[in-house]
Amino acid sequence: MAMAVGGPGSGPRADINMTPLIDVLLVLLIIFMVITPLTPKGLETLVPQPPPKDAPPPPPNQDRTVVIIIEKDRSLKINSEPVEEANLGKRLEDIFKTRAERVVFVKGDPDLEFREVAKAIDIAKGAGIDKVGLMTPKIEAGE
Repeated sequence: MAMAVGGPGSGPRADINMTPLIDVLLVLLIIFMVITPLTPKGLETLVPQPPPKDAPPPPPNQDRTVVIIIEKDRSLKINSEPVEEANLGKRLEDIFKTRAERVVFVKGDPDLEFREVAKAIDIAKGAGIDKVGLMTPKIEAGE
């Protein structure tokens, strides 16, 4: 960190020493690279897996899978039972009071914006659901 004062006959000259400025910028760059997360955090979801081909079918009335269905007109159903959006959280809490495994699947109409599906996922997470899965037509067909 020196300042050039010039030679005889030329007056004092003040130049900015770039080395400390570059050092500070590199340190700031490294700090931001360390602080910034490498992967963005999104909605945590899972996809239902089809049962093995040799597995026996579940007994009738013993299906414990809970599916939130969002219709094209934005109406909601829980396993084909209509429910209002305002009552969805309370209804899910009632369903999962006695269940140890807190898993729900969300099936939205293909013409809906994802905002409606995300709203249902948010309500389910607020009701204390541990895992939320997304159902797609391909998964539902069992492919």
